[in-house]
Amino acid sequence: MKARGMTDKVEWVVWNGSMGILDMATVGCIEVGAAGRSAYLAAPYGVVGPFSLDELETQGRIAFGACLVMSRQRWREDQVQLRIEARERRRAFLFRLNFNDDDQEHREVLNLPAEGELTPTEINAAFRRMAKSAHPDAGGSGEQYRRITEARDALMQVFARAA
Repeated sequence: MKARGMTDKVEWVVWNGSMGILDMATVGCIEVGAAGRSAYLAAPYGVVGPFSLDELETQGRIAFGACLVMSRQRWREDQVQLRIEARERRRAFLFRLNFNDDDQEHREVLNLPAEGELTPTEINAAFRRMAKSAHPDAGGSGEQYRRITEARDALMQVFARAA
């Protein structure tokens, strides 16, 4: 059974952090069944659904694929954290895309894993660990310290470009 009412006139926030899309949408089609109400968003987001309209109205937010649909109030409460999380995911994605053979050598110099995502925190921690013994004042050499500094800087460059 299809139903329409006030819910189809309320505007909901649509957030796709991986693509940086923030928009408003209304509910298009509402179906009432034994499990409750399910809905689809109206065009141009008609592919978003079916989702639990009851959950959206009670929780203020639902996830559908890479999108979040939420009330304006919930967006006001959550937007800072959602934007931070999205930025970190985009940076990690860009880092994977920008990985090249030179990075392999830099990873080896800093004793980092040969594969997988790295975060700025991991890179800096590896640098600090290595610097404790590589620095000339700690018994290392200028050459050792230069190598780990260059490795850190090269790996961090990807994050600077993504900012």
